[in-house]
Amino acid sequence: MSETYEEKAARLDAADGLAAYRAKFALDEETVYLDGNSLGALPAHVPARMAEVITREWGELRIRSWDESGWWTAPERIGDRIAPIVGAAAGQIVVGDSTSVNVFKAVVAGARLAGEGRDEILVDATTFPTDGYIAESAARLTGHRVVPVDPEDIAGAAGSRTALALVNHVDYRTGRLRDLPGTTAALHAAGALAVWDLCHSAGALPVGLDAHGVDLAVGCTYKYLNGGPGSPAYLYVAERHQAAFDSPLPGWNSHADPFAMTPGYRAAEGALRGRVGTPDILSMLALESALDVWDGVRIEDVRAKSLALTDFFLECVRAYVPGGRVTPVTPEAHAERGSQVALACPDAPAVMAELIGRGVVGDLRRPDVLRFGFTPLYVGFADAERAARILAEVLEKPAG
Repeated sequence: MSETYEEKAARLDAADGLAAYRAKFALDEETVYLDGNSLGALPAHVPARMAEVITREWGELRIRSWDESGWWTAPERIGDRIAPIVGAAAGQIVVGDSTSVNVFKAVVAGARLAGEGRDEILVDATTFPTDGYIAESAARLTGHRVVPVDPEDIAGAAGSRTALALVNHVDYRTGRLRDLPGTTAALHAAGALAVWDLCHSAGALPVGLDAHGVDLAVGCTYKYLNGGPGSPAYLYVAERHQAAFDSPLPGWNSHADPFAMTPGYRAAEGALRGRVGTPDILSMLALESALDVWDGVRIEDVRAKSLALTDFFLECVRAYVPGGRVTPVTPEAHAERGSQVALACPDAPAVMAELIGRGVVGDLRRPDVLRFGFTPLYVGFADAERAARILAEVLEKPAG
């Protein structure tokens, strides 16, 4: 007798080398949580750490904690913890502000680095909307012109007038993985800089910032890095660019001597130039604690499980869901797939609402895309099978 999909899921979960990490998260067994590509689950130890921060570091030590508890160095210290996850050496990532603010810093500073005669900023035409809005504002500030380009065509579109390209590593809507090494190399061949948005890839797959010569990169920490809602984002400035990195937001926290309080600005050395104002310490320390779950984890193992999970989910969807009711828009090819599966589905809002009501939590992008994010540290194969089975039940239910 052939193996059922439930049996296959049990076999795959039993052989999963990352399965034990699920216990590190505050999850219930009644819910299949497939929305970690929007908000990662809470690492179970973070509440105790935050209680310590609030009661002792803030409540007792108060102002002394900037030195005694290491608050002052948190942005670069946490950046160094994120660095190996995205393939960067220490000293190139600073944590703070939102993704949008860091996109602004990176695009303006990148335009200034590019030099005279390069007055075009290429922007991924399918980008998350805010990236486009920020790029337009940065272009107005610097006298550049934004050129929307299909991300598959950026290599051919880059030319002598290109200052930089702002590209999403993984498309937020479809889950398509872009060719970071090839695109970066093509931009460099044209004399331009590569600025990457890693929001949907960091913590889900190898990025290789240093290995592939990326110039600047930004990313959020509340998705696959599980830093919590609104947790601070990060900015990567390749070491070779740090001395010339000219931030459009030169705050006191990035001054070479912050407490001198001089009227003239003198930038700090290194990635610290990416700091602006006083860090959001509570969110930042929650993120630092959340990153403990990555101790001992290889990003290559995370990627292998991610691909196996998404393969299995698609296999179950094909087996369970009535023909023609959903259409995958996430590429089948591993080299083109992030860690989510997007399915085109008529009446997607109502379908997702029903799924959530039955304990399968994903999300959607209007008008017709269901999104299911697979976070390998806490999602298992039984979760994938159950989600596909319940999706089939929902789609088989008569309308009304």
